[in-house]
Amino acid sequence: MRLIAEFEEQGFTQIVFPHKETDWKIYLDEAQESFKNIINTIATFQPCLVITDDINETKKFFENIKNIFFIEYCCDDTWARDTSVLCRKNEGSIDLLDFRFTAWGGKYNASKDDKMNQSLKKHYDKDMLSIDFILEGGGIESNGKNLLISTKNCMLNQNRNSTLKESEITKEIESLFLKQKLLYLEHGYLSGDDTDSHIDTLVRFISEDTLMYVKCNDVADEHYAELSAMEAELFIIAKEYHLRLIPLPMTEAIYYEDERLPATYANFLFVNGGVIVPTYGVKEDKEALEIFRKSFKDRKIIGVDSSVLIRQHGSLHCISMNFAKGVSFDL
Repeated sequence: MRLIAEFEEQGFTQIVFPHKETDWKIYLDEAQESFKNIINTIATFQPCLVITDDINETKKFFENIKNIFFIEYCCDDTWARDTSVLCRKNEGSIDLLDFRFTAWGGKYNASKDDKMNQSLKKHYDKDMLSIDFILEGGGIESNGKNLLISTKNCMLNQNRNSTLKESEITKEIESLFLKQKLLYLEHGYLSGDDTDSHIDTLVRFISEDTLMYVKCNDVADEHYAELSAMEAELFIIAKEYHLRLIPLPMTEAIYYEDERLPATYANFLFVNGGVIVPTYGVKEDKEALEIFRKSFKDRKIIGVDSSVLIRQHGSLHCISMNFAKGVSFDL
């Protein structure tokens, strides 16, 4: 049993569309326009399943809905990466794992989000297993083979599975993905991050033996010491497990209403034949896109403006969930 890697072939991408009862309400028009652009970009590569509180109203945003599909369900918010199921390869089949979701340790209301997967399971053609354990999709990365990686600050945080010891949390995860060893980073944090250092803002597997990670070169930046310590950990892990490391630039400081936002190029999205990269309208965008083009010779690289997304402390990867090839849905 293993957690299917995101760079493996996919069946479709799922996104939750923002509505007036979500935290996007203060600039809903901008948010909906941003989500529309992202959905349209995904649909040029593969099917995109949009979860929305009102199908008829949401369809009005799209001139062409080829490869875009809709299911009606009202969510608390739009962070599909953490509320959706994870796809596990189990011998010759695929399981959909539905973990509990408490909005990163009860920071926000998540009662509807926590029930979303059970409400949608009738639409999927694979078995869905309900697991009484908190595990957010943005908190764990898989190389699709023998390794998983996360951060201690997220995975072992006592605001998640507080009744379990650290060793029990690790054992629970490794028992769900028997072929994979879970590695932890002790360092890694972005200012404005609500998730307690989700790995998908910091470090990502792009193949079985390659990690991309955020590197800070500005000694005056508040992240410099923490990200340098994380890099040192990655050097040790890379040597032990024979991994290649590719650094991504840290963006210049980006603020909204005097708050620094957790902008990161590590929050990119795999699609079949492509990689969609968040951009923020800063000078580092060009460098980041060039690194992706050099790293993915066989994939099309598309930059998508994600500057509205990070106002709510998340980005492109956070608002989406990939479902593995072999999983399909019925409307």
